[in-house]
Amino acid sequence: MRELAGKVAVITGAASGIGRALALRLARERCDLALADIDAGRLSATAAEARKLGAAVSLHGVDVANRGAMAAFRDAVLKEHGRAELLVNNAGVALMGNVAQVSLEDIEWLIGVNFWGVVHGVKLFLPILQRQSEAHIVNLSSIFGIIAPPGQASYCASKFAVRGFTEALRHELAGSSVKVSTVHPGGIRTPIAANARAAAGIDNAERAEAIAHFDKLARTLPDQAADRILRGILRDEPRILIGGDARLLDRLQRLFPTRYWQILRHLMRSPEHPAA
Repeated sequence: MRELAGKVAVITGAASGIGRALALRLARERCDLALADIDAGRLSATAAEARKLGAAVSLHGVDVANRGAMAAFRDAVLKEHGRAELLVNNAGVALMGNVAQVSLEDIEWLIGVNFWGVVHGVKLFLPILQRQSEAHIVNLSSIFGIIAPPGQASYCASKFAVRGFTEALRHELAGSSVKVSTVHPGGIRTPIAANARAAAGIDNAERAEAIAHFDKLARTLPDQAADRILRGILRDEPRILIGGDARLLDRLQRLFPTRYWQILRHLMRSPEHPAA
């Protein structure tokens, strides 16, 4: 996109974290906003801040895993705004536990939000985006869509799926008015770990330890992530890595595709990384 002023941006997971930061950043760019989340209270707070910045904002309580709810969301966006030029499929959840611990229902829930939420957003909004002179789709994957640590099998499955789906979509839309970006954030200071669902058998002490570990490693602020995504949109970047950790891990995986985790474990146990 050459400019963002006057465009209509659709953002899922806009109540907190990267989604909230991106909504406010786009409001400063004079975008109008269609904001979706299941957290009505925090979503209203995001909308209030965006309206102070001059944006026209519509609010939508949406479970992105629900196809019918997403279709109703699309219809409401068209009724409220008449069009959309930017789609950000940002909504995501996390799950604590290894493959043996998590239930099939837990995995279905996570895949429903993290992957099917993206698919629903793309399929339902793509015809609207294709009617615009210029448009952009931004799908949030993760650095865990590039590397796969133990204990994150379900999350990685969803984010690798988002990566593959988005890359193929970009190739299909090459040369059209719709550009496509995959976003791979590293550690971002969002509530995703604190809000994660824990598998049965994970006690409060293990949960607290996991959250504390995430907080220690998450060094990038949501506002910084939003700025980076915005630059990527304006430059039509197909892949947007966020944070020095994401860039480092991406290089490590490409250099050592089968050994990167052993190398990381060795580095984390070294005296230079006593907290890992």
